Amino acid sequence: MTVLQTGLTGTAELVVGEQDLAIALGSGDVAVMGTPRMVALAEAATVAAIDGALEPGRTSVGTHVDMRHLAPSPIGRAVKARAVLSRCEGKLLAFSVEVHDDGGLVGEGTIERVIVNREKFGR
Repeated sequence: MTVLQTGLTGTAELVVGEQDLAIALGSGDVAVMGTPRMVALAEAATVAAIDGALEPGRTSVGTHVDMRHLAPSPIGRAVKARAVLSRCEGKLLAFSVEVHDDGGLVGEGTIERVIVNREKFGR
């Protein structure tokens, strides 16, 4: 039985390294955390929010991301994403996400995920 309810929260953290930079990810030519890395960190927070809450054999996959990247995070900066499960409609899960570093708000938005059967997915 799925034990999902709104309000579940999860976090994910990283310290910006060379591999996280826009220039390394091909999303720009500056030495700050790239938007794709920020989105991946936010998605990791959504996964953490529902860790242990799905039925055995079930997982979730991302289906929609709407994020705004608001401020740069340079190399060496600690960054933390926090996701809150804001809506559960059948297999659809919607999360509100914020990403912060010690300078303040770095990004915000929403991410949707769908619950799938792990074994059957991708066949």
